[in-house]
Amino acid sequence: MTPEDIARLPYRPCVGVVLTHADGRVFAGQRADLETPAWQMPQGGIDEGETPLVAAYRELREETGVAAGDVRLVAETADWHRYDLPLEVVATRWKGKYRGQAQKWVRFDLAAPDSVIDLTHQDVEFSDWRWMTGAELLTLIVPFKRPIYQAVLAEFGLV
Repeated sequence: MTPEDIARLPYRPCVGVVLTHADGRVFAGQRADLETPAWQMPQGGIDEGETPLVAAYRELREETGVAAGDVRLVAETADWHRYDLPLEVVATRWKGKYRGQAQKWVRFDLAAPDSVIDLTHQDVEFSDWRWMTGAELLTLIVPFKRPIYQAVLAEFGLV
């Protein structure tokens, strides 16, 4: 794919979830499909007919085992955030259909014990997880997603 081909591709509609602990730390999961350190927050595509909030509850449940009744909705980002995939990844990620993602982010506070977190509930997206400060997560996220993480964490007052 040429850069011109990529520039014509649409963004994949996506939702991201910022799950926070009572002390303000943020849930971060180590991606199960990568051997190198790759920590991120839960996220996933928005299915046809879903609102971003409905998708956020679904993705949270699928990726962490945390149910809607285990969280308290805090906020949604005011705007959509977009990122482009690195050029060398576009052709293989999502079968080359998208140039990157347009993401709406939702913040939930965990209102249940940590024991509700079950990485094997449905989709095994993460091989490990831990609570991190926003600043710590910003040092561990892949560079091409860092600007979005910075903006979202700042909007939610977590950095």
